[in-house]
Amino acid sequence: MSATAVTEAPQQPQTPSRAKQVLREILESSTLVVIMAVVASLIIGAILIVIADEDVRTASAYFFSRPGDTLSAMWDAIWGAYTAMFQGAIYNTRADTFAAAIKPFTQTLTMATPLIFAGLGLGIGFRAGLFNIGAQGQIIIGATLGGWVGFAWDLPGFTHLLVAVIGCALGGAIWGFIPGFLKARTGAHEVIVTIMLNYVALNLLSYLLSLEAFQREGQNNPISPTVAENAQYPLLLGSQFPLHWGFVLAIACAFGVWWLMERSTLGFEFRAVGANPRAARTAGMSVAKGTILVMVIAGALAGLAGSAQVLGTEKNLTLDIAGSIGFDAITVALLGRSRPLGTVLAAILFGGLKASGPSLQVLAGLPVDIVFVIQATIVLFIAAPPLVRSIFRLPAPAHEKEVAA
Repeated sequence: MSATAVTEAPQQPQTPSRAKQVLREILESSTLVVIMAVVASLIIGAILIVIADEDVRTASAYFFSRPGDTLSAMWDAIWGAYTAMFQGAIYNTRADTFAAAIKPFTQTLTMATPLIFAGLGLGIGFRAGLFNIGAQGQIIIGATLGGWVGFAWDLPGFTHLLVAVIGCALGGAIWGFIPGFLKARTGAHEVIVTIMLNYVALNLLSYLLSLEAFQREGQNNPISPTVAENAQYPLLLGSQFPLHWGFVLAIACAFGVWWLMERSTLGFEFRAVGANPRAARTAGMSVAKGTILVMVIAGALAGLAGSAQVLGTEKNLTLDIAGSIGFDAITVALLGRSRPLGTVLAAILFGGLKASGPSLQVLAGLPVDIVFVIQATIVLFIAAPPLVRSIFRLPAPAHEKEVAA
C-alpha cells in the first residue's frame, strides 16, 4: 500500500481569553498613559525633593560609611514632602476639628473651579481641530466685563449676580468670536491670533484700571472697587470655607459640555469638522459656522472662569486677575483628553498641586518651585506618550503599530 501524503489542516489562530483582551486594552489605553505620566512626574518631584533636602545632603557626606542614614533621610524627605502636600491639598491630619481638617480640600476645589471652566472650553476647541491659546485673554475680558457689572451697576438681589455672570460669559464669548471669525473668513491661524489677543486683553485691562471709573477710591494702585456683595458667588459651605457656588456652576457646565459633544447634532458637527473638515464640508456641514461657534462657546466658558475669579475669590479686578489659569487650562484639557470628566479630574489635580504649595514650604521647608516642576513635567509627558510608554514598557496601541508597519 503506497504512502499517501497527508495534508494537515492549517491551525486556527488561538483566540486570546477575555481576561487577556481586557488587560491588553488597559495597557494600550491613553488613560493609563495619563496616569503613568502623573506617576513619572511625582517620581521626578521625589528626586528634586531629595536633592533639595538639607538632611539628605548632610547624610550623603558619609554615605559609604553609613549608607542606611542616607537612605533613611531620603525616605523621610520624600514622605514628609508628599505628606505636607497631602495635608495642604486634601486633608489636614493636624487640625483640631473636622471642619479645619477638610478645609484644604475645599481650597483645592476652589482653585480647580476656573480651571474646569477654561479647560472645558479648550477641550471643545481641541476636539473640533482648533488649538485655542487665547483662554488667558478671554478670562481677562470676561472678568473685566463681569467685574464692571458687579461694582458699577446697582441691581436687586440675585439679579445682580446673574447679570454679572452673563457679563463674564459674554466678554469671553466676544473675545473668542474675533479669532473664530478671522479663522473662518480669512484663514488666519487661531494660535497666532489668540496669542496676540492675550496681550491686547492684558493691556486693555491695564488701561481701564488707570481710569477713574475702574479705580478704587483712595487707591493709586491698579485695583478696582470691590464687587457688590449681591453680585458675588455665595459661599457653598459657609464662611469658614472658601468654596463658592461657582464650583457647582462649573460641574453643571461639564455636564452641559458632555451633552453638547456626545449627544447633540451640533456637537457631532464640531467633532466631524475636527476630524476631517473636507469630509464635513462634503456632507453639507458649514465649517466656517462650526469654527466660529466653537470659539464663541470656548470663549464663553473661559469668561466663566473669569467669573470664578472676580465674583468668587478675588472680588475685584487687578492685572493679575487671570494669573496663569489660561495657560494651565491647556495642560488640564490635554491631561483630561478633552473629555469633561477627565478635565474635571485634571483640574482638581492641578488645583490640589496649587493648594499644596504653601504647606510644602511651611511644613517641609522645601521651595514651592517643586510644585511647578511637577506641573511642567506632567505637560512634558502628556505631550510625548511614546516616552511614557517607553519608560514603563507599555505596548503601543494597535493603530500605532499598523502605521509603523
